[in-house]
Amino acid sequence: MLIESSGREVPITSPSKVFFAERGDTKLDLVRYYQAVEEPLLRAMGGRPVLLQRFPNGAGGPSFFQKRVPDARPDWLQTAIVSTPNGTTSRALVTADLAHVLWAVNLGCLGFHVWPAKAADPEHADELRIDLDPTPGVTFPMVQEAAREVRALLNEVGVVGLPKTTGNRGIHVYVRLQPRWTSIEVRSAAVAVARELERRRADLITASWWKEERGRRVFIDFNQNAPHKTIFGAWSVRARPGAQVSTPFAWDELDAIVPDALTIATVPSRVARDGDPWGVMSEAPQSLEPLLELHERDAAAGLVDAPWPPQYPKMPGEPSRVQPSRARRPTDEIRQSG
Repeated sequence: MLIESSGREVPITSPSKVFFAERGDTKLDLVRYYQAVEEPLLRAMGGRPVLLQRFPNGAGGPSFFQKRVPDARPDWLQTAIVSTPNGTTSRALVTADLAHVLWAVNLGCLGFHVWPAKAADPEHADELRIDLDPTPGVTFPMVQEAAREVRALLNEVGVVGLPKTTGNRGIHVYVRLQPRWTSIEVRSAAVAVARELERRRADLITASWWKEERGRRVFIDFNQNAPHKTIFGAWSVRARPGAQVSTPFAWDELDAIVPDALTIATVPSRVARDGDPWGVMSEAPQSLEPLLELHERDAAAGLVDAPWPPQYPKMPGEPSRVQPSRARRPTDEIRQSG
């Protein structure tokens, strides 16, 4: 069948194929969902390159990541050259309008992993993403409490962050930035935020990159801001049986939000009733300077950089990437040299 969108006709093959087993939602149901949230979706990720994770047989089947758009594609499809940490480049889809989104949905893309920069200005990240990642044993009320701590810190320094569910067990808090800083600078600010939150609530929050050091605490994953790092986008649909959505919400909803109830069946009515909780985000992009001041304070106190993910080259000022329990002790070195 053909779906009219953005002045184009987008083919949707096998529209009745079941993509989500819990209620029997189909590919066409997914198309209808994205049509219903078109405005907030494009406000959040319009003009950005995206990484596609394709599920040809729906959420219950196997998947694969596809950074490169296929050679057989419409001539109207907008793309951008993106890079991986090792310098490999590829031509990625740009979510220029809803037709681009539906084209990807037809390929079995359920949700979108989004770059932190616009395709028109890839050198400047205009999003700080604070990822509250629940470690094993962490409950969602603990994540909610950590989100309150994030909000309090941002308020103290005069920065506005807005939350969304991840579509699973976590929460993301986004700060829309003026496009003036590189991803390395944004990551430095994220590291400083994570460390400051850990100082304030070490019982609840950790900035430890190594899993063995985190304990039963909420991990602030600062490396979600590393260059070329994508993160699961706002309004995107998770590959879960219930078709849960990564849903922006207002801070006054934090205590009552139930992530599993936010699905392709329920989110459109929320948007129709309440509008876009992130609608104000792009109206006043903010300065990163207040958070970079936290980074500069830590550097002046002698704190070195935090570890980077293993796929990145060794970075200046980065500590050893050796897992702490495997690090060689000085006595071991002396014994081996004797």
